[in-house]
Amino acid sequence: MSSTSSGFWRTGDEPGRRQFVTFDRGGTGFSLEGGGHFDGVTVAYETWGELNENRSNAILILHALTGDSHAAGPISEGHPNVGWWDEIIGPGKAVDTDRYFVVCPNVLGGCQGTTGPSSLATDGRPFGSRFPVITIRDQVSVEVELAHYLDITTWSGIIGGSMGGMRALEWAVGYPERVDRVVVLAVGAAGTADQIALCSLQVRTIEADPHFHGGDYYDTGESPREGLSIARGIGQFSYRTWAEFESRFGRHAQDDDAVLENGRYAIESYLNYHGDKLAARFDPNSYIVLSEAMNHHDVGRGRGGVVAALKNVRHHVTIAGVSSDRLYPRELQEELARLIPGAGRMALITSRAGHDGFLIESQQVGDIIAAALGGTE
Repeated sequence: MSSTSSGFWRTGDEPGRRQFVTFDRGGTGFSLEGGGHFDGVTVAYETWGELNENRSNAILILHALTGDSHAAGPISEGHPNVGWWDEIIGPGKAVDTDRYFVVCPNVLGGCQGTTGPSSLATDGRPFGSRFPVITIRDQVSVEVELAHYLDITTWSGIIGGSMGGMRALEWAVGYPERVDRVVVLAVGAAGTADQIALCSLQVRTIEADPHFHGGDYYDTGESPREGLSIARGIGQFSYRTWAEFESRFGRHAQDDDAVLENGRYAIESYLNYHGDKLAARFDPNSYIVLSEAMNHHDVGRGRGGVVAALKNVRHHVTIAGVSSDRLYPRELQEELARLIPGAGRMALITSRAGHDGFLIESQQVGDIIAAALGGTE
């Protein structure tokens, strides 16, 4: 971005280019819910489209656990994959970049440019095990600073699924004056025992890797990649469904191997593939920090409980769930729709893909988002 004489910030000439900004809140830094503190926080973010003259057309996109700021755009330098919502964000798409100025930041605790465990602390060494406990609410407070920096007083819309949906809810409850419309996909008002159990098992798997070194592995030449790969396999299992696995893989062997002769089942190969793919690009410590932040998710904490927190939401909120989601089942979204005044009925995404349906069913999700944003002009 470049500044103008009026102090406003406008998009550069390279949409989808990762940009960085550091905040220190005038020297006071960031105090965290868990008691920790950052002197400053760096945020990586990407933008698409142009901010209009009265700065009223900004949309905030919030990614899930292992996502990043590259929500849209092609493979390019620094972006080994196509944007994770590329079919939804762009000219003429559901989030129309000819109409909206779209912003997607990498989350606090991540490993794609925003301050996280692999970032350097003030002593010049990676935080590692010293990285403090963070919450979804802490992550949103950093996103509020980004809005200040971009000189965006009110977001026209905030959209997020899974962990991104947690942050969208926190914006709706904690900063109602700063957003007009919110779209929350595939998440609930607070972490459940089932979700916490799954996350905690994944965390323990990473920590049990002999290369973890208590979280201080950055200078050892080793990394707990195997632990992260297994953790991702556990996660991938929870993101999909019995029906999909049975129809895609059944009891078939991988590559026609004889399973009883040291072969593998196709489903094992699938989980190994996704685990190794993530381990090649993601920091294990970030996976732990973000998983635990999701466990701490509770919009009712310190607000008199979930019911009291949600009943005060007054702006337009669209709630959507995936029909086959076993990680965040539709009952959680139905509860949100019931407790948020004016939310209306939950929108249902029909899919066999489970929780990942909010990423896979682009047409249905795009239609829900377009309707929530008021359609096209």
